Amino acid sequence: MLRRLILGLAMAVTVGSASGSDLTLERIFGSPALTGPTPLAVKVSPDGRSVGMLRGRDSDQHQLDFWSYDLRDRSLRLRADSKRLVADEQLSDEEKARRERERTADFHGIVDYDWSPDGRRVLFVLGGDLYLCDLDAPPGAGPRQLTSGGKAAIDPKISPKGHYVSFLRDQDLWLIDLASGEERRLTTDGGGTIHNGEAEFVAQEEMDQSSGYWWAPDESAIAYKQFDEAPVPVAKRFEVYPDRVEIVEQRYPAAGEPNVVTRLGILALAGGATRWVDLGADADIYLPRVDWTPDSGHVAYQRLSRDQKRLDLVLVDSRTLASRTLLTETSATWVDLHDDLRFLKKQPGFVWSSERSGFKHLYLYGMDGVLRRTLTSGAWPVGRLLAIDEARGLVYFSSNKDAAIDNQVYTVPLNGSAAAAPARVSRGDGWHSAQFPDDAKTVGLYVDTYSDGSSPASVAINGPDGRHLAWIEENALNATHPYAPYVASHRPTEYGTLKAEDGQTLHYGLIKPPGFDPAKRYPVFLSVYGGPGVQSVIRRFPSSPDELYKQYMAQQGYVVFELDNRGSSRRGRTFSDAIYHRLGDAEVRDQLAGVRWLQSQPWIDPRRIGVFGWSYGGYMTLMLLAKGADQLAGGFAVAPVTDWRLYDSAYTERYLGTPKENPDGYAMSGVLPYVKDIRAPLFLAHGMADDNVLFLNSTQLMSELQSRGTQFELMTYPGAKHGLSTPQMRLHLFHALQQFFDRVVKGRPPAEAAAAH
Repeated sequence: MLRRLILGLAMAVTVGSASGSDLTLERIFGSPALTGPTPLAVKVSPDGRSVGMLRGRDSDQHQLDFWSYDLRDRSLRLRADSKRLVADEQLSDEEKARRERERTADFHGIVDYDWSPDGRRVLFVLGGDLYLCDLDAPPGAGPRQLTSGGKAAIDPKISPKGHYVSFLRDQDLWLIDLASGEERRLTTDGGGTIHNGEAEFVAQEEMDQSSGYWWAPDESAIAYKQFDEAPVPVAKRFEVYPDRVEIVEQRYPAAGEPNVVTRLGILALAGGATRWVDLGADADIYLPRVDWTPDSGHVAYQRLSRDQKRLDLVLVDSRTLASRTLLTETSATWVDLHDDLRFLKKQPGFVWSSERSGFKHLYLYGMDGVLRRTLTSGAWPVGRLLAIDEARGLVYFSSNKDAAIDNQVYTVPLNGSAAAAPARVSRGDGWHSAQFPDDAKTVGLYVDTYSDGSSPASVAINGPDGRHLAWIEENALNATHPYAPYVASHRPTEYGTLKAEDGQTLHYGLIKPPGFDPAKRYPVFLSVYGGPGVQSVIRRFPSSPDELYKQYMAQQGYVVFELDNRGSSRRGRTFSDAIYHRLGDAEVRDQLAGVRWLQSQPWIDPRRIGVFGWSYGGYMTLMLLAKGADQLAGGFAVAPVTDWRLYDSAYTERYLGTPKENPDGYAMSGVLPYVKDIRAPLFLAHGMADDNVLFLNSTQLMSELQSRGTQFELMTYPGAKHGLSTPQMRLHLFHALQQFFDRVVKGRPPAEAAAAH
């Protein structure tokens, strides 16, 4: 997915402590993280007694270990030391690809884990082998190693009653009986183009489907996806590394080309062959979500049409395989996927979210597929369904209802009046990321990761009413905090709004340099993403090096500006649908409206506005340079899409349709027709092993620029994927970025700019 690239919480370049109060790039990308000791992958145990998390080390924030917080004695303890277990971790190609899709390629050690249903054990994969950590084990007892040597295991899960561990190996499903330690291969036809229990490339990359198999709650069966990628064309590409060149044959489903063929099977643990579910007459579909009902009697799958304008929720009897459609969502543009389906236990029904009103809201349905009740409504969107407390009759969800730049936690009655106003649970304006216990009968607590514009993210245990109970990580910005030496130079983000040409509200964030003097004129660092599914302007303390980089550029004398254009998320369908069948149009017009607003400010030098973007932001940078040629001093584009016919089917067809049905939209959404208008200085950067935005996008652009005699600067990174996942590469890139801006935007001579760094 062309999401805004979220650089890890810390990029480990070992450096000495910085002196003074000015940020340096080496310190931003150094260890320990300037953001403080904020844990990752925070999950409440199913029994509600513990909170699990991954924490980086002071010496290397990329090396993650598993810790747990005991809610009874309020103790935080290291449970699994990744370096002690595996000193030299080697990853399989399958695991590397999986981490690239999940945006965890930056990290080493334990990058994910799975709680046992009793909340006393944790399963994780390390170095390709499986480990089971017992929280009740005596001090000094290490995790139990379940596999050793052989082919790597991926996507491990503990079964719902805790008797088994399942995982994938060699494109098949495997099982370990935890009592006997016996391994069993559940499927045997995986291999070549056949994959069992795995989500295909576009499902992982574009549909947030990280797994392709699902346990029945009573452990009687596993539902799993099988896909055959034989129909997908083979794209041969070169991956250039420092010491070699590899020719990779990747089955890449480009826009308009064939996708994988998908099946859904149900496999009983008692034995017997897989029974295949009838997915309908049309085989050219997506299977993005699969769930079981609480009684294990039915499998519910979501069937998305290839054009993504129709989504069916289908209920299948797990014994007879008889099926019926519970509901259907349709859209004139596209249907957005979600993870808000929850089957109830105390009554026959389920909660579902839909954007049918123009905003995403929650609805209660009966198992007959009949709408029982509208749970939320209004000109604001639900973010996601967080939890359902059936005992108290409450539904918890996140939303930006009170402020578009915030994320808060709310409740509404499950069985109350549709007119009931949501009650806000979270306290404090800003960004609350809430984790509730999975499948809890009663919500007794939740974990709240909270930050506002002036405080780094803290992690707290809160009661169901939002009342603070305990700290897991207060992360107070005191004298011992890693960011303490730089607090005096920290600049606040100012938030404001502009109007798009259709009257819709656009939100922006702006950071002014230290010692700001409104009588002076300043250069601008315009940071852009602009693509669908992402919100960039949010009220939150910098949480990663890329966000701290904006602080750094402000301290270098730039006004830093960021704007969420139409097409961005969490604003409703009228806002998002403006980009349908034409990319790089409404988004660019909105960003140029932001540029014109900047130019109208007396403290901005209108001749010194430069733009930077990565991925979709790189694409936007090129389009802005072309369509705003006389308004921008230069642009720095990283890993940009230049021709949407080269990008994957699921993402591109969602917004543009196929090249056959919308040829003009593809032509006018690409960069190449506008290259003739790029006159301002351009710096282009791309990883030479990028399997997401293929390097071919940049080579096409290079050729077109060269044929027109247009000079540009170029930096390629051997062996690098889409995110340039080594800290050294990123540090190099961001140095190049600042030097480019100092030369072409701030206007300093090249020798002076280079000498300063």
